[in-house]
Amino acid sequence: MAQKVKPRKALILVDIQNDFCPGGALAVDCGDEIVAVANRLAYQFVGSGDIVVATRDQHPANHGSFASSAGVKVGDIGQLGGVSQVFWPDHCVEGSPGAGFHPDLRLELIDQEFAKGTDKAIDSYSGFYDNDHQTSTGLAEYLREQDVKAVTIIGLATDYCVAATARDAQAEGFDTTVVAEGCRAVDINPGDGERALAELRKIGVKVV
Repeated sequence: MAQKVKPRKALILVDIQNDFCPGGALAVDCGDEIVAVANRLAYQFVGSGDIVVATRDQHPANHGSFASSAGVKVGDIGQLGGVSQVFWPDHCVEGSPGAGFHPDLRLELIDQEFAKGTDKAIDSYSGFYDNDHQTSTGLAEYLREQDVKAVTIIGLATDYCVAATARDAQAEGFDTTVVAEGCRAVDINPGDGERALAELRKIGVKVV
């Protein structure tokens, strides 16, 4: 009898970048605390023959999601590319130190990287699609090519890019888990992160 091949799993590291960590342009409180979790999980996944991918926010200097580009205040809400948009400080500009991964992240364990937010006319919270869901980053296609059936997601920030990535992963048919220990929230409104996790549970995402 042929040996049954174990379906592969993937760890998705969402935007563990300098600008989202303390001292960065869009710092998430205690964002650097998840690096140790990321390294531990990545080591486990690689050791099990599974794969590790990372998303990277990578904006042109005049990205439309920047409050400075839109002529509004940071935190204002409007429209960009036909969808609701929070306007942020300039962050993760391509080629800048802030766009780099946290220096303690073990990059040698990452199999593939996926850039997002590269189109100045639309933001991209999810690691899978731009916010209007018209343009794919190629992540779903890559995971299918690698015969991945289940994904585990950690990163920054819970209430934006992690939540959007988890929603899309679930919609794409992947068995999706978010590890809360490996996430931190922006929490523009107190409790946004917890509300995002609760919404993910409602659509069938496992939060552990």
